[in-house]
Amino acid sequence: MTSSFEFSTYPARLSDAERDKALQALRDGVAVGRLSHDTFVRRMELALAARRSDELAVLVADLPRDNRFSRMVLGSVEAVSGFTVRLRRAWQAERLPKLLLPHPEHTHPLRIGRDPASGLRLNHETVSRVHAELSRRGGMWILRDLGSTNGTTVNGRRVTGSVVVREGDQVSFGRMAFRLATA
Repeated sequence: MTSSFEFSTYPARLSDAERDKALQALRDGVAVGRLSHDTFVRRMELALAARRSDELAVLVADLPRDNRFSRMVLGSVEAVSGFTVRLRRAWQAERLPKLLLPHPEHTHPLRIGRDPASGLRLNHETVSRVHAELSRRGGMWILRDLGSTNGTTVNGRRVTGSVVVREGDQVSFGRMAFRLATA
C-alpha cells in the first residue's frame, strides 16, 4: 500500500522574544539618532505585524547589531546630566541669601511684596506689590501666592494657591530667590 501524503512546512511562528529584540533595536536606533520618529513608528507597526523572522531582519538590517555600547553611552550621558542638574541646584542653594522664618509665636501672616506696608518688602521689578503671604497654621509654615504677576516658586515648582514650606526650601518671588532658614 503506497500512501502518498503531502505536507507543507510552514516557517515556525515568530516568538515574542524575537519581536521584542527587533523592537528594542528600533528603540535604540531612535535613541542614537539613526531613525527618524516617522521611520521608527512605521517600522514598529511592521514589526508588530510581522509573521516571519526574515521580515523582522529586514526592518533592523541598517541598524547596528550590538547596541550594548550605545545603551551604555546613553546611560552614562543620562547619569552625568542628572548629576550636573543636582550639582547646580546644590551650588545655588548654598549661594542663595537666607530668608529667616518668623518666630513660631508670630501669629500674624507675613505679607511679602513691593508695597511699603509689607512685612517683608522686596523692592524688585519682578515682585508684585502684594506678592505672597507666609503664615503658621497647625505647626506648619504655609506660603500662599496672592495672585502675583511673576509667580512664587518653592523648590523650582510654581505655587498655585498654598503650599507647606520648611527650613531649607528654596523660595522665589518673581526673580528674587531665597533659602528658608530659622534663627
